[in-house]
Amino acid sequence: MSSPRNATPHVTPHASDVTSDGAAWLASAGAYPRSTLAFWEERPEAPVVLPCGSAFDVVSAPAIFGRRMLDRMWMEGPGSGPVAEFRGRMLLFTAPGTAQRLPSLLEWEEWSARGRNGGRTGEVPPLLCHGAGDAVTVPAPACVPVRSGSRWLVAPDTRQPWLPGPEILLWAAVRAARAAVRISIFPPADQGAKVYDVTRRR
Repeated sequence: MSSPRNATPHVTPHASDVTSDGAAWLASAGAYPRSTLAFWEERPEAPVVLPCGSAFDVVSAPAIFGRRMLDRMWMEGPGSGPVAEFRGRMLLFTAPGTAQRLPSLLEWEEWSARGRNGGRTGEVPPLLCHGAGDAVTVPAPACVPVRSGSRWLVAPDTRQPWLPGPEILLWAAVRAARAAVRISIFPPADQGAKVYDVTRRR
């Protein structure tokens, strides 16, 4: 069983496939998991709105900054939990409680979008933290065309996926903000092409 730290990101056709166990985990977030699974059996290409706070929280980042966070987590950190793209934002699935704790950690470290007087104002863009009482739209379990604006980058594939906590998200956000300062003015090659291979993580 390999560690998340040993995983390396690269293109793979399988990282974005939700398994039946992964779908069961997603469905467990709602009040009626069987109904959600039955709906997906009939319409596997349909996204679904699920509540946060019990099975997972979600941190939503602007697409480019979220990609940088994800790259840091896989290249230098422990990897990530499930990750999706939805309507131009990156959805990072995290441990329950992360949505409540992360904003205060960013404030404390002066990395929030508001920052403090003399602090690092604006280097981390606003991160939308969805926890208890919130809901998010998750992509369909079936692979859909990229043009749909909704897809899995790291799909859930187990009933108990590893989920990063607020400290890891803070670390990734800070690393991504620092890296952004050093990025060339030339845009990188196809940002939409990369997905992350989780097969070596376990």
